[in-house]
Amino acid sequence: MAPTAKSLILDLLSAAGGGVSITVKKLAVACSLFDISENSVRVTLVRLSSAGLIEAAGRGEYRLGEVAAELATEVAGWRTAEMRVRNWGGDYVAVHGSAPVGSDRSVRKRRARALQMLGFRELERGLSVRPNNLDGGIDSVRSRLHTLGLELEASVFCASGFDPELDARARHLWDGKALEASYRRLRSRMDAWLERAPELDLDVQAREVFLLGASAIRQVVYDPLLPAPLVDAEARRAFVQDVQAFDRAGRAIWRRFLGLRLGSAALSTVQPSDDNPPPDGWIQ
Repeated sequence: MAPTAKSLILDLLSAAGGGVSITVKKLAVACSLFDISENSVRVTLVRLSSAGLIEAAGRGEYRLGEVAAELATEVAGWRTAEMRVRNWGGDYVAVHGSAPVGSDRSVRKRRARALQMLGFRELERGLSVRPNNLDGGIDSVRSRLHTLGLELEASVFCASGFDPELDARARHLWDGKALEASYRRLRSRMDAWLERAPELDLDVQAREVFLLGASAIRQVVYDPLLPAPLVDAEARRAFVQDVQAFDRAGRAIWRRFLGLRLGSAALSTVQPSDDNPPPDGWIQ
């Protein structure tokens, strides 16, 4: 599905990092790849600014607003996702409670997104769980949930001692085989794309690598980071490593693309390497 001006601008600013600004000119060039006009970009920037999702950072530059920046920080953690995983002792992190009575749609949406991003699934009505295998344990998970939008009144605690029937039900809340299949499918798509990329025009490269990279990164961001034996953890680690390599390739392509479009010799000639790493975002 083609990105909208809103989704693309937010994705680009998120990729840049919460405190990093991007010029309107660069955003317009990036959006032009997807047939989004400069006028649409400028109108969307005004609307996003009015909604508090972005903020001006000087003349003709924008960065994420405070609310969106918190989510961007969580999303940016995908690169170190595997470092957040620890051995599992068979216990769970549990969240008990429902969205506050009378809460509006945006509150319910943020709550659901917080639980989904941290891999929770509903075991019983009002009780969601995930394996307690994330670094930092209960305190860290609780803090991240609240940052992402879970109401402070919800109880977050460690759950263990399930009887065999309940434990079996909990273990089947996630489809490990489907996750492993998605790892294989996306790795295959990224490998195939990198193989044929040299045959493509630079504009096509920039557009396709962005779309495929966004899809792969979203898979990592929303991955529940399950422990073995609920999923093949080695397959996930290999997948994340491939996404990291694809991300590096994508950023190099975008630097060349923007260098040519914006007339910057430096951007068009400097190639990322171990000694000359690219900036964190794709279009600084």
